[in-house]
Amino acid sequence: MATGRTHRPATRSRGIPEATVARLPLYLRALTALSERSVPTVSSEELAAAAGVNSAKLRKDFSYLGSYGTRGVGYDVEYLVYQISRELGLTQDWPVVIVGIGNLGAALANYGGFASRGFRVAALIDADPAMAGKPVAGMPVQHSDELEKIIKDNGVSIGVIATPAGAAQQVCERLVAAGVTSILNFAPTVLTVPDGVDVRKVDLSIELQILAFHEQRKAGEEPSPDGAAPAAAARKETTDQGPDGDVPAVMPA
Repeated sequence: MATGRTHRPATRSRGIPEATVARLPLYLRALTALSERSVPTVSSEELAAAAGVNSAKLRKDFSYLGSYGTRGVGYDVEYLVYQISRELGLTQDWPVVIVGIGNLGAALANYGGFASRGFRVAALIDADPAMAGKPVAGMPVQHSDELEKIIKDNGVSIGVIATPAGAAQQVCERLVAAGVTSILNFAPTVLTVPDGVDVRKVDLSIELQILAFHEQRKAGEEPSPDGAAPAAAARKETTDQGPDGDVPAVMPA
């Protein structure tokens, strides 16, 4: 079985822009929903609406994948599901470790969307000795003393940090030293990593603060610079959605 250690997605080497990569999971989610309804083809306009982007941007994004659709027919749904899954590296097994099994870490461990998207939770790790052996989401929690061995034994290249802020940098450094090259950070702090390591940060409090700003604007408490009423654009949803609807909207692409 292939693992994340030996197989990397080809998007960067093929020159696909990061903004396009960030939208691919949105297209995949919409296409998966169509596939589950046995819809064979979809137009760029329909798919763009389902993904929350404009159709011109969608067609441009798909041109990077070499998919242009068929005039009068649209895009083949099943082929696009496969093509985007391949570009995102989801046609192989990606073992993931979650470090920090508090409330958030346990919630992530119980999230069912990982397996259906090509990610396998290989281990749950926590520094609290009282947590060792405790079952969470059907898996025993392992002590952080075993972190390096766990990463090596499972060929892990993706780590999820759900620790308190004060412990996150040290955990990050241990993950990187052990061979992890991609990190999803839920800790409310900025991580310092060497070149070649990718970090995606999820900070729910920041997202809520942004929403509070827009709520204030909608209430008319903060007029626009020209004195006019708050722009209608402020009423639109301001966060991107992740590959699954029941994951925080700020989940990574």
